[in-house]
Amino acid sequence: MVKLRLKRCGRKQRATAIYRIVAIDVRCRREGRDLRKVGFYDPINNQTHLNVPAILSFLERGAQPTGTVHDISKKAGVFTQLSLNQTKFY
Repeated sequence: MVKLRLKRCGRKQRATAIYRIVAIDVRCRREGRDLRKVGFYDPINNQTHLNVPAILSFLERGAQPTGTVHDISKKAGVFTQLSLNQTKFY
């Protein structure tokens, strides 16, 4: 199963970490090999950058976002685009 989760980047043991949002297999560890990078999140500066088409393609194929990634995506309006895409096909 594939999950959309945060992957920590930056220096070791630094409180101000930057996270990448990645699609990764659930059996891999947090810093493990990812399938695809789909965005990043900086909690200190409150910056996000999302590759929305890539996120939508993973969600349509059954990927499950973690709680934090779900909240970040919800603020960016990804789920409204997902529901619009699903209603187009039916």
